[in-house]
Amino acid sequence: MAAIPAPGPSTAPAAVEFDPFSADFFEDPYATYRRLRDEAPVYHSRRYGFYALSRYDDVVAAHRDWETFSSSHGVDLSMLSRPPEEARALRSIIMMDPPAHDRLRGLVNRVFTPRAVAGLEPMVRHVIGGYLDGLDGPFDAVADFAGPFPVEIICRMLGVPAGDRQQIRHWIDVQLHRQPGDMHPTEAGTRAGYEMGAYFYELVAAKRRQPADDMLTRLTQVEVDRGDGRTTALDDAEIAGFAALLGGAGAETVTKLVGNAVVLFDRHPDQWQLVGDDPGRIPQAVEELLRYWPPSQYQGRFSQRDAHLHGQTIPAGHPVLLITGAATRDERAFADPDRFDVTRRPGLAIGFGHGVHSCLGAALARLESRVALEELGRRWPRYRVDVNGLRRVQMANVAGYSNVPVTPG
Repeated sequence: MAAIPAPGPSTAPAAVEFDPFSADFFEDPYATYRRLRDEAPVYHSRRYGFYALSRYDDVVAAHRDWETFSSSHGVDLSMLSRPPEEARALRSIIMMDPPAHDRLRGLVNRVFTPRAVAGLEPMVRHVIGGYLDGLDGPFDAVADFAGPFPVEIICRMLGVPAGDRQQIRHWIDVQLHRQPGDMHPTEAGTRAGYEMGAYFYELVAAKRRQPADDMLTRLTQVEVDRGDGRTTALDDAEIAGFAALLGGAGAETVTKLVGNAVVLFDRHPDQWQLVGDDPGRIPQAVEELLRYWPPSQYQGRFSQRDAHLHGQTIPAGHPVLLITGAATRDERAFADPDRFDVTRRPGLAIGFGHGVHSCLGAALARLESRVALEELGRRWPRYRVDVNGLRRVQMANVAGYSNVPVTPG
């Protein structure tokens, strides 16, 4: 009787693992995203204690369901893993749900309406052109351009003195940096957060003493309905929180989007030629950039009650990541999603968030990105990226490049 051969080694694939603080995530998470959508649309990380949604329809629905997926505990895993009273103590609009969120958001909404933002285009073009005019020969598209100009624009609007504007960006970069395998800021990052908060707190106090024509001054002069029968002025801590939020969002998102654009158009010169031949395509190209490589890769929420999806349950009381970067490559929602195509007809945009917490400055970010690409294309219809010099950031929530060396011509 012949011996029965011993079974060979298992060929079953290992379970998918998603670690948003790993080299895989920082460098290129898209293969992992595909597996998440296919194999684990409701993913649970035992290491970090979060759940994650990766399919487009699920992410969109979760953004709309703020009563189940709350922002009130924070939006990054470091804060979401802490006691909820720590998030509430920060009193930031990004860590609020309706109706308190809506009352505060209404105070600055009108500054960022499409009509109001359109009026900012001469200033935006002046700032962007000023940075590009100073570049001659090889330059770094992020360090010399996409890094400094967005924070210059939002800080002008806020009323930050000229000499302090780039410091805001440096604080934010350090604050968002993460070491591989660690969800929490470094000691330097924690210190940068305190220093930026203290700076804005002192600046608000200065605006009360000496009002000016800027956003921070106007916020010292408004009152907000507290929802309990009281209408009071914002205090200095609330306004400083607004400033830190707007400064951070205004700096990071556009910086990453424009840096990503320079790399993608170098990889796809036919697409750069399309927008060069017809600059009217650039707004559509911005939407495709947001879909293909969204700067904000995921948004953190906290489950307030059980949620049932795909035969699984996300229990109440846990951090939940809504993975935008995976959702916008979902073949269930997009035809040929891994193809970068500036002629693609835009769908429902979630690259700047969605629902009650959609990015307050989305219209401004789109304007800045469009103008940046217009001005780059006008000056340098051809360029080359030194791929050996590319460096990616290692940050919470956002993804992109810190260095993109470029040679025009």
